[in-house]
Parts: sequence; structure tokens; C-alpha cells
Amino acid sequence: MAKLNTIYEEDCLTFMGKLAAQGPIVDVILTSPPYNINKEYGSYKDNKERKEYLDWLFDVADKSLPILKDDGSFFLNIGGRPSDPSIPLSAAEKFIKAGYKLQNTIHWIKSISFQKEDIGKANGIRDYSIGHFKPIVSDRFLSDFQEYVFHFTKHGNVKLKKREVGVPYQDKSNIKRWKQTEDRRDRGNAWFIPYPTIQEGRPHPAVFPEKLPRLCISLHGVNKDMLVYDPFIGIGTTALACIGLDVNYIGTEIDPEYIKVARIDIQKRKREATDIELPEDNNDILIGNKAPKLA
Repeated sequence: MAKLNTIYEEDCLTFMGKLAAQGPIVDVILTSPPYNINKEYGSYKDNKERKEYLDWLFDVADKSLPILKDDGSFFLNIGGRPSDPSIPLSAAEKFIKAGYKLQNTIHWIKSISFQKEDIGKANGIRDYSIGHFKPIVSDRFLSDFQEYVFHFTKHGNVKLKKREVGVPYQDKSNIKRWKQTEDRRDRGNAWFIPYPTIQEGRPHPAVFPEKLPRLCISLHGVNKDMLVYDPFIGIGTTALACIGLDVNYIGTEIDPEYIKVARIDIQKRKREATDIELPEDNNDILIGNKAPKLA
């Protein structure tokens, strides 16, 4: 049996195969797999042939279905490269082929620009650009400031907690117009989430902001006994989001150096939350017949 709130040094396909013996126990699967764009990961080569990469994602989808509850959600964050913009859509097709229903498509906006002429009655806002700007040096392709977050479910009918991630109405008259009881509306499927400003180098080449998993989990709906699983947990961003929401998590990662970073950050977050010194996690609980290999 898997231990809660633990990161396992194990390939996710092997891990999910073992976890399937316990039946559908996971409420939310949330992850960002390698994008196959030749990123410099520590233990993973991000340069598979296109078909091999997509077939591998099919296996991830196929192995995850038995462990996800019938009313569970799988949030898949995936990007591509300008020279192959269809790769995220091809990945989504693989999940559908494996048996998932695509219930929502969320666009994670990392940078955006406003012009005064398009804003209307916005209190003196001038032309403005905000977010993480990473230009593409090309005369053929536009700089890519968005990634997909595909929301898959087993049957396409999972009820969401949309107001938990809602935003205030800009025009307050809409509260009465739409017969609402509070100043909070559906956030929609375009989420502006910039990267936090980081001065030092990142230990992982493709980390998403903690706000992204936090919003996804909250959108699905938080309950006391829920379980979140990240098959490619990296340096533990999903775990940090779960700690902030007070929900259980498990994760898998094949790179021991990333796990070391994750464990340090997790312990730091727990100390901040409790203001007491915490012992190291006990990692002697078995899953199947194998103890988790934690650094």
C-alpha cells in the first residue's frame, strides 16, 4: 500500500501498475510531463521520436485510468514548440484514445499585453505588458506565451467548484443581473498565471508556478480525505500546492536529485505551516513488495 504524502523514486508506469491493485483511489491526477522539446533534464532524455513520445503518453493515460475515481479529474499541462504546435493536441488525442473524455481545455497564459484602446472604461490603464516574456528568435513563428491544461475525466460529467477559483465581477451590476449572491464569477478557461520572479537558477528546467496546481485542485473541489497524484512530480511543486490546501498527495519521480530538492522544500513548507521542527518522513512503508527509493 502506498504511503500518503510521499514521493517515490520510481517510473510512473511501474508505480501506477502496482497502485491499480488497490482500485480507483485517486481523486485528482495533475501533472506536467516532459514536453519532448529537448529540455536538459537530469535523468530523462527529452528527445524521443514524435510517435514514440505520443505512444508513451498513451501508456501514461492508459495506466492512470484504473487508479482514478469515477468522479476524478486528470489535469494535463503540456506545451509544445513553435515548429510543432500540434503536439499538445496530438497528446490530448492519445488520452481520448485511452478512454478519457476531454471535459475542459484551459489556456495557461504566461504573458499578456493590453492596449488602452481595447480596455474600454478601465480606470486610466495605459498600454501594458505583464508576465514572463521569453521571446522566440525567429522570423517565422510568434513567441509562445500560453500552454494547455487539458482537463480529462472518465465520463465528461464531473461537477466542478467553479467559484472556488472565481474572480470578482468587473461590472458590479452583473451580480444582480445574473442573480448571484456574491461578487464572484466563473474564471473561465483562460488563466493568467505568471512565473514568480526568481533570481537564482532553477534546479529543474520546466517548473510550473504553484498557483497552477492549486487552481486545478480547487476547481475539482477540495475535501478532507482526497488524494492527489503527480506522476512527474519533479521538484515537488504539486506537493507544495497540496500542503497549502491541506490535502494528501503522492508523487513519482525518476531523478533522485529532484527528489532531494522536493524533500527540502516540503519540509521547509511544513515548518512554516506549523512553526515547529519536523522529523524527516518515515519512508519504510511498502508499495507492493518494494520500498520507495528515496534519496
